[in-house]
Amino acid sequence: MSTFVYMVRHGESPKEGNEKARGLTEKGNLDAKRVTDILKDKEIDVVVSSPYIRSIFTVEQLAQQKGEEVLVFENLKERIFSSGNNRVSDEELVPLLEKSFSEPSFSLEGGESNADCQKRAIKVLRELLETYRDKKIVIGTHGAVMALMMGYFDSTYDLDFLHGTSKPDIYRMEFIEQELVNVQRLWGVNISVN
Repeated sequence: MSTFVYMVRHGESPKEGNEKARGLTEKGNLDAKRVTDILKDKEIDVVVSSPYIRSIFTVEQLAQQKGEEVLVFENLKERIFSSGNNRVSDEELVPLLEKSFSEPSFSLEGGESNADCQKRAIKVLRELLETYRDKKIVIGTHGAVMALMMGYFDSTYDLDFLHGTSKPDIYRMEFIEQELVNVQRLWGVNISVN
């Protein structure tokens, strides 16, 4: 049997404010409803998330439909790019990501490297794969940490992959034991709006 992990990158969020506390924009909230519509018939067993509000809000309705709460894992949070809780600007982020993906141990002072972020997130993912073996798991996540988790199992999930993702986005990863055997994108331009 297979274990399915649905990586759900969070919906659109405001560009300003505390990194952990930013919620969703109006579009982000509408897209969260679409995420729920896409996944509601998938017989999801557990919904987990990063501790960041925008990720929780993106998958919360799905958990509520099951009559459950979102299980929050601190180590699924987005990569820490710099010290402090404020967002790195888009102008700073692009070159930072390029350097980080070419040099996985690189980090800004007070920040975290890709290697360190991947190590902490993969530890949680491996535990989830063991705890919920042959089940269906939704993970509310972020772009960089999602690419790093997926890239751990398949190196084609790299910086180009990250740049090609959207907010939100959904990838269904199929595992046999701890081995990734298939990935399918579920979010895309052909999604109908109800």
